[in-house]
Amino acid sequence: MPSAQSAAPARLPKKVGPGRRLPMPVVIGGGALGVGVAVALSLLLGTQSLPAADIVAALTGGAVPDQVAGIVDARIDRTLIGLVVGAAVGVCGVVLQGLTRNPLAEPGILGINAGAALAVVVGIKLFALSTVGGYVWFALLGACVTAVVVQLLALLAPVRAQPVTMALAGAAVMATSTSLVGAILVADQGALDVFRFWQVGSVAGRDASIISDVAPFLVVGFALALASGSLLNVIALGDDLARGLGQRVVVHRLLSAAGAILLAASATALAGPIAFVGLVVPHVVRALVGPDHRRILLGSLFAGPVLVVAADTIGRLVAAPSEVQAGIVCAVIGAPFLVALVRRMNVA
Repeated sequence: MPSAQSAAPARLPKKVGPGRRLPMPVVIGGGALGVGVAVALSLLLGTQSLPAADIVAALTGGAVPDQVAGIVDARIDRTLIGLVVGAAVGVCGVVLQGLTRNPLAEPGILGINAGAALAVVVGIKLFALSTVGGYVWFALLGACVTAVVVQLLALLAPVRAQPVTMALAGAAVMATSTSLVGAILVADQGALDVFRFWQVGSVAGRDASIISDVAPFLVVGFALALASGSLLNVIALGDDLARGLGQRVVVHRLLSAAGAILLAASATALAGPIAFVGLVVPHVVRALVGPDHRRILLGSLFAGPVLVVAADTIGRLVAAPSEVQAGIVCAVIGAPFLVALVRRMNVA
């Protein structure tokens, strides 16, 4: 009869063995397939039913009625914006969770989106902003200030309590920012009209050309964030060990954080504050590919767009002929996920 010590290794592969991690070709191929399916459904489905043949004809430059061409063009625009926003927020969530070693970190929960929204409202109020090119500068400023404030508040707590404290600080900053936004908008009907549609988080009603307004920020943000995988792996073992391995921790942390903030600000400027994507995507991808942040970043680059585009498509169908904004659908998906994650942390 084998002893308990000899039996333990036989059970270990079932829990942590490499078989649970998807190979990178599968991650890339599966991610590309998921994005392709999400894009196809986004173009085919909507509040107005169109024959698939007409949609294909419009996409390939064939002769179709102007109304059909207009609907297809609108679906193309919102799909492209959804792809960019999803990728930005998904990758941003991975970096924030890795830098803070906090599984609850994401732009919405940490109040970064709300801080960016407050700054945009101030810009609308004081400078009559009305374009994404104008939004992005104020969104970037608001995101940076909020990230610093939340981090400083979290540092006041004991180390073991910092993950929950950071989430609570983010909630407090989000509530404060939301209250200030409400106070400004109540006193300015014009600012309210400009802001109210942007606030709920939506990829609809926007021309894809606005992506060019934030393209420089996106390029720099993605470059910094995607290059941070090795650093995040070392930070997961502790800052002292990272320094011992020759990492310039402070400099690399600042660069990675800058990339995350640029992505969060750009996504917020494009589509408004869409929450929970940066929370859900990294955890789902991590469960599939393992703890290596390089793999998680790559997987999130595909999974984020799938979630946002799918949420936008679902929002068009559940309340037809009206629409539910993508930000609301993501919140409906993400809120139960957050509750389950917090309960799991408490149990652990």
